[in-house]
Amino acid sequence: MSNFFDKLIIRQLRPDDIDFIVDIDTKVLGETRRDYWVNKIIKQADTRPPDASLVAEIDGKVVGFILGEVSGWEFKVPNNIGWIDTIGIDPDYQNRGIAKVLANNLITNLKRYNVDTIYTLVNWNDWDLLQFFHAMGFSRGDMINLVLKV
Repeated sequence: MSNFFDKLIIRQLRPDDIDFIVDIDTKVLGETRRDYWVNKIIKQADTRPPDASLVAEIDGKVVGFILGEVSGWEFKVPNNIGWIDTIGIDPDYQNRGIAKVLANNLITNLKRYNVDTIYTLVNWNDWDLLQFFHAMGFSRGDMINLVLKV
């Protein structure tokens, strides 16, 4: 019997992966946000390093994805900062270590851009995601997310 990870391929996200990503997002959230993903993945592709957007593929099917970024001095944040923007795993493949493999590959890629600190934003009530990032070695940072509802 072959190991699950023997079939797992991590590669750069391509524009034709959009249907897989929309499908994963729909399974996770229960609503379809195709326009959101077209804008985020295809229209913003030129602003991200190509190896900062990755997918996990098994037997030709995308089962997970991660989108990262390298900072460019926005909000006085230096350009040695990387971001994990979004991570999504098909619910049928969750809790198998795919997110960890994607995140580790992204971290390796971001280091090539002289990134030495990586940020992400997580909803304070999303315990599973907080636990995941804690297990990856993330800790609470110095920045505070402020919100004004109008």
